[in-house]
Amino acid sequence: MSQSPLIFDLHLDLAMNAQIWNRDLRWSQERIRRWEHIQAVASKTRDRVDRGNNTVCFPEMRRGRVGLCVATQIARYSSYFHKLPGWNSPEQAWADTQGQLAWYRLMEEAGEMRQIRTREELDAHVNLWLNSPLNDDSKAWTDSRDSNVPQPPIGYILSLEGADSIVTLEFLERSYDDGLRALGLSHYGPGRYAQGTDATGPLTPAGKELLKEMQRLGIILDVTHLCDESFWGALDSYQGPLWASHQNCRKLAPWNRQFADDQIQAVIERGGILGMAFDAIMMVPGWVHMQSRPADFQLRIERICDHIDHICQLAGNANHVSIGTDLDGGFGTEQTPMDLDSIADLQTLPGLLRERGYSEHDISGILWRNAVDFLRRAWE
Repeated sequence: MSQSPLIFDLHLDLAMNAQIWNRDLRWSQERIRRWEHIQAVASKTRDRVDRGNNTVCFPEMRRGRVGLCVATQIARYSSYFHKLPGWNSPEQAWADTQGQLAWYRLMEEAGEMRQIRTREELDAHVNLWLNSPLNDDSKAWTDSRDSNVPQPPIGYILSLEGADSIVTLEFLERSYDDGLRALGLSHYGPGRYAQGTDATGPLTPAGKELLKEMQRLGIILDVTHLCDESFWGALDSYQGPLWASHQNCRKLAPWNRQFADDQIQAVIERGGILGMAFDAIMMVPGWVHMQSRPADFQLRIERICDHIDHICQLAGNANHVSIGTDLDGGFGTEQTPMDLDSIADLQTLPGLLRERGYSEHDISGILWRNAVDFLRRAWE
């Protein structure tokens, strides 16, 4: 079967990988892995568990036709006695996000990426990828800087994962002017504006004010990572467009990180979409962080189809499911399906969905069109 001409990934931490993991995403996957293995041998240790296991780089995104993504900035603030790592002030967190923004700008200048801010820019970029021929020459997908073959830019919508770095409401408007189009209030634990994964509690007063400003500016609310109470509070306080960029089903992988059915239904009723994440801990029940391995569960990409099916059954259609892999979001192949070696392996999804009886229209919707249609509506 033919590949999908386009995949839209709703959540990739590209700048985090570049700036914190020190990965040049223009390199080939093999080159990044080889360099990280050499560094680990030289230092006789690995600073991060996923060293040498990365799945995302520009050549692999292009090989898999992942030509459009939501790319994040991320930096948390942690109070003095907080257990989670983070900056000691929101101002430091803001400065970190600005360094990440600078990297995106440099990738734009290099022709690797293209920021998408408007409906017109979105349509033009989608048409570029849909009308560009598939390139089967593997030599074309080596290091971006070493290739003589024209490389189509990867379009990105800028998102902020966790709002801790928004020092004051004025900083939100500054971010919007820089192209910020989506924002999640929280990440893990308690936040300045809302409570996140593994935390409990409502929105803060500042969170409610932030949502008002987001609605005024037309910034999409990403409800991913909100704890249950903050989730419902956010839906009560915000009437603008919302999505869950990387959020699976709690019924299939019990943990508060995933959404319960009533939360999924609420996103659907608001016209939102949910991006399916490929982190093993979000795909199967019983995964133990830092201990479990994909082989323990015989975990394969097909498992994500169970989550897709569940949401489609709740919705009564396939219009509210998208892809939001979260690949290389602090984990690598040690925590992904066994048959996923790189992000390009997302191209196995069309065949898996056909085997389950999905129509070509529904498959293209899940892989890219649902997200594009959502943005077209949001940006009217």
